[in-house]
Amino acid sequence: MERKIKNRWLIALAGVGIHISIGSIYAWSVFTNPLMNDLQWGLREVSLTFSIAILFLGLSAAFLGHFVERYGPRVSGTLSSFFFGIGIAGAGLAVQVESLLLLYLFYGVIAGIGLGVGYITPVSTLVKWFPDRRGLATGLAIMGFGFASMIASPIIARLIEAVGLSTTFYILGATYFVVIFSSAQYLAPPPKGWLPAGFKEAMQANTKKKADLSQLTANEAIKTKRFWMLWVMLFINITCGIALLSVASPMAQEIAGMTAVAAATMVGLIGVFNGLGRLGWATLSDYIGRPNTYTAFFAIQMVLFFILPNMTHFLLFQLVIFVIITCYGGGFSSIPAYIGDLFGTKQLGAIHGYMLTAWAAAGLIGPIFSAWVRETTGSYQGTLVIFASLFAIAFLVSIWIRYEIKNLQKQNQDKETNLELKVAK
Repeated sequence: MERKIKNRWLIALAGVGIHISIGSIYAWSVFTNPLMNDLQWGLREVSLTFSIAILFLGLSAAFLGHFVERYGPRVSGTLSSFFFGIGIAGAGLAVQVESLLLLYLFYGVIAGIGLGVGYITPVSTLVKWFPDRRGLATGLAIMGFGFASMIASPIIARLIEAVGLSTTFYILGATYFVVIFSSAQYLAPPPKGWLPAGFKEAMQANTKKKADLSQLTANEAIKTKRFWMLWVMLFINITCGIALLSVASPMAQEIAGMTAVAAATMVGLIGVFNGLGRLGWATLSDYIGRPNTYTAFFAIQMVLFFILPNMTHFLLFQLVIFVIITCYGGGFSSIPAYIGDLFGTKQLGAIHGYMLTAWAAAGLIGPIFSAWVRETTGSYQGTLVIFASLFAIAFLVSIWIRYEIKNLQKQNQDKETNLELKVAK
């Protein structure tokens, strides 16, 4: 009897369910004031919780990427549900006993591990289910991550007001566990040799459509120059994006003269454009190609960061910020498809895990670097000029990687030609 093939769009929906849950980590700022007021902890101590979570996101993604490939998305998604659910609920216990170290352990380390495993689990699976629309598929899931804070923030705020801090963490932990666990049960890789209807014929008809440049293991991929080029591009995009996010409100008040309330509204809208950018840019990358997409990211942001200090009109200032944020989100959603193009799907989850160490590094460096430059230069204008310079470096790397891709394509063509000549003889 022929095995029934799962609906790949429901696979994508399951991926969205996981990412909307774990993406709630970006709503951490909602907890900041209540924690400081109720427990008399300082801003630096409370903010460190989020930094630890992002650090362990990158570390767990790197170290457990091979686990995802070996045991499959259902097992790794289930593992994520336990770690993330226990981590969030455990934060409630930390609040009850008023232990900052327990908060770091549960929310930072344990939930951070669940975050990292949960992030790469659906992405590597979706790339395999959507060889024809890699960007769209990964954009859908990672869009959920971008929208999550916008959805979770008001809910968390009302829960804290209604039932208190510790109970809020317990409710969230249980809810996220159920959603992630349920979503993970539907995840599965496609059957061996499966291709979507008409994809093989379309590949043969469209000679411009290129096959994956290689099929490498994760350990082979990290020994290539193109891996580290991608890493540098992602690191710069995230570092500057996170730094901008961390100072968006005070920067809007300083440069554009916006009120605190107007700046707070802008910060809320940033979540919308973050999510839209993840889906929009990733989908566009299916049509214009990943190299063109990343070059566009850096060209646009290089110009916008240079002109942002002069955007004193509040509407123009917000428009520029929103465009930058779409590029920031698009960098996350386009990278899995780029990895698939360059290294194949053999161990995409593990390679993606290694690549996300750029996120861990940027999450620690971005806000610290931004604050240091602000204090050194005395204004946000100096900060923005330095970030524009970093994007100039990323732009050059995005051009350099094209030559690497062309050389690899030529090598592949030479191998095919030699093979055809041997067969002809």
